Amino acid sequence: MVKIRLTRMGSKKAPFYRIVAIDSRKARDAQYLDNIGYYDPTKNPAVVKVDSAKATEWINKGAQMSDTVRSIFKQQEIIK
Repeated sequence: MVKIRLTRMGSKKAPFYRIVAIDSRKARDAQYLDNIGYYDPTKNPAVVKVDSAKATEWINKGAQMSDTVRSIFKQQEIIK
């Protein structure tokens, strides 16, 4: 099963996250299928950039979203 979830990037105490489509059996930072966008919670307000076309394409293919990604997509109005 393919999941859309966050993978951690950045240095110690300064994380940012990529929003990726990845096989659910792989580790958090493993090789991913597609990079959909990024999320930087260290900025105020948090910076989010999502390619909505890629996101809807993966959702239509049946990819499941993590809870955090689902809330990010709702804030960005990619899903309702």
